[in-house]
Amino acid sequence: MANLLAFAGSNSSTSINLKLIRYTTSRIPDHTIQVLNMANCPFPMYSEDYEREHGFSNSLIELKDDIQGADGILISVNEHNSNPSAYFKNLIDWLSRLERNFIKEKKVLLLSTSPGKRGGKSALEISENILVRFGADVVATFSLPSFHTNFDAEKGILDQTLHEEWNEAINSLIAKL
Repeated sequence: MANLLAFAGSNSSTSINLKLIRYTTSRIPDHTIQVLNMANCPFPMYSEDYEREHGFSNSLIELKDDIQGADGILISVNEHNSNPSAYFKNLIDWLSRLERNFIKEKKVLLLSTSPGKRGGKSALEISENILVRFGADVVATFSLPSFHTNFDAEKGILDQTLHEEWNEAINSLIAKL
């Protein structure tokens, strides 16, 4: 049994990426899973001045420890103007300042969704490149386009082809743990 950490790259209380994370983790049996709601984790905008004056928050240190204590990590990134959200980029900035290789050798399943037809693919690709730079082993990615059309809270992913791709991505993570 593996320890998994899961969160969305969004701090929105209505995050569809968090909905995708919750659905995904509910379908992974026989593992211990900690799901974080990042809306409960506010971090100031990173700056060297702020870091010098205030250091690192206990919340940030706890998040880094949770990442490093996990066998596998699931992250669903949201997209703002074809990029990861400022919140997610800021989170990565803080974590990498605390410890450069904060996610080194961690098996990562990277997900994304959006209301649009590309499903956050641009943010997904950028996030994958960023996380690999800090040592992540991104074992699979999955993008769910047109969230409101292709997802139902009770039924999950409605499109059969997308459901199969999503399931393959999960199985890729589980196989690597």
